[in-house]
Amino acid sequence: MVLASEIRAEIIGVVQKNGGHLASNLGTVELTIALHRAFDSPVDALVWDVSHQSYTHKLLTGRYDRFNTLRKKDGISGFTKRSESPHDFFDTGHASTSISSALGLLTGRRLTHSAGKVVAVIGDGSLTGGMALEALSHAGQLANNLIVILNDNQMSISRSTGSISRYLSKITMTTQYQGVRHWIDRLVTKIPVFNRHLAHFVFRFKRALKGLLLTSTLFSDFGFEYAGFFDGHNIEELEAVFRKVKKLNLPVVVHVLTKKGKGYPPAEYDPEGFHGVLPAHAETNVEKITEENAQYLNETFTSVFSREILRAGEADSRIAAITAAMVKGCGLTAFAKVFPDRFFDTGIAEEHAVTFAAGLAAAGIRPVAAIYSTFLQRAVDQIIHDVALPATPVVFALDRAGAVPEDGETHQGIFDIALLLPIPNLVMLAPASARELELALQWALNKNAPVVIRYPKNRCPEEHPSFFASLEEGRGVLLNQDEFAPESAPHLAAGMKKSKTLLVCTGGIFPETLEAARLLIRENFAMDIYNLRFLKPLDETYFLELAAQYGYIFFIEDGVKTGGIGRFLERLVQKYVSEVSTLSLGFPDRFLAQGSRREILEDAELSPEKIAGSIRRILCTP
Repeated sequence: MVLASEIRAEIIGVVQKNGGHLASNLGTVELTIALHRAFDSPVDALVWDVSHQSYTHKLLTGRYDRFNTLRKKDGISGFTKRSESPHDFFDTGHASTSISSALGLLTGRRLTHSAGKVVAVIGDGSLTGGMALEALSHAGQLANNLIVILNDNQMSISRSTGSISRYLSKITMTTQYQGVRHWIDRLVTKIPVFNRHLAHFVFRFKRALKGLLLTSTLFSDFGFEYAGFFDGHNIEELEAVFRKVKKLNLPVVVHVLTKKGKGYPPAEYDPEGFHGVLPAHAETNVEKITEENAQYLNETFTSVFSREILRAGEADSRIAAITAAMVKGCGLTAFAKVFPDRFFDTGIAEEHAVTFAAGLAAAGIRPVAAIYSTFLQRAVDQIIHDVALPATPVVFALDRAGAVPEDGETHQGIFDIALLLPIPNLVMLAPASARELELALQWALNKNAPVVIRYPKNRCPEEHPSFFASLEEGRGVLLNQDEFAPESAPHLAAGMKKSKTLLVCTGGIFPETLEAARLLIRENFAMDIYNLRFLKPLDETYFLELAAQYGYIFFIEDGVKTGGIGRFLERLVQKYVSEVSTLSLGFPDRFLAQGSRREILEDAELSPEKIAGSIRRILCTP
């Protein structure tokens, strides 16, 4: 179809330039066109799970002229977003939510007597999430006419089984069949004496027949009619199926088969590699090559973790790795290949992944659960109940902590510090460099307690001699200004201030803190940097002794300021250290839209220039 070809060309061109989710979107072009032809959006609501496959939907709903701004600052989001269009019903970015959202929307429409069908589009991967199964169970109980489109791109079902299922579902989804079936059911219930037994027999017979001929009765057991499998790239067939399903007045699952990366050979061959594509010009924070950082040049925190957990796994057979459907994203591809018996992908089920890791630890295994910061939010109860309460030694490798470029509000890893800091028994580290991440993971694997290591989606910054110092629990490392001052900095006159200024930072925002310090040093201000390393526990006595040596202390963190480590430390210093000026900087109390890392930090007033400006205003105030 010409339209499908044009849409694919547009998606490929923009994603190659801006970055984004490529394979998933190429796989749903025809499916999306058929949905919009059969349903009347926004009267009929299309609810996309994760919504990382909604680019075609955006192009068909009036956003073609702005599509070149995809994932850019002030541009359109890579996910559905209500502020963009009335065709987007939810702001979505996490998996397994669509059936719950759609069922709530449909039930609300019924209660308010509003018209329109509600369709949830969910991938087979998202069905691994417990929330989706909970929603299916509730939907079957309510028996509302919810339509669930199961987008299956695994291509693991044999042709013969699929043909039988497809043939039967074509019969069972017709309105004529439904009318006859319900007529027979009503007739059976009217037969005296034997009606109850006969009705039970007919029910058992229908279920047994379906179980005999169909591969799976999962959806029918939940109370859904099941229609499938259908070619997810055949627009005419899909449109005909959707129009028939639209007439049904009961919950139904339509199972379609699609191919991730369809129409773009590289993505078809490697759908995982082309799931998320980086922008044409990725940022780098490597500022200069030194003897210390040469071995880490151009490494990301994720690649350092990947290398270090593999090394640890080779040295200790007790070490296992767990992830929730993010094998490549979390850097576990190599570990999974070398140690398949000690690698576990739970699917999109973070809650289960955390408690499963706790079970492994209870058996004497040393599990490392690698999960994105934004996705770990879904498992806070499991961390408290199953890991922290019994003090189970699980290591959490929290990738994508802090500012996350391009993906928008749902993916910012800015809440983990405030969420996890109050939990008893939990240790929390924030390494600032590749070497510090290596040290943190080595230390955590030898600690008989639950440990969280958070690090950003970013390239590792330059190394400094202080970062090679061994970890001391509760203490960070002090970088004296001579260790990082730019060569062009003016000579600092003795006694120019009451004392030097101390910048206290979490590891993820060290590069911006460093650059802010260098900007101020060039203006003849005296600056030292204290990288916390440990967010919890904190050696308060040591820290207060250090703080007493400074007249100004600024706390900078790549987490929300409300409930974060900065304000806690600020209050601590104000209580115990006299004659000191303090300021806490962190992410503001609002959600942050998409942009590059620098743009997100600029918006949050955490870019080097904004940090320097906030400090300068206080230092220059009489």
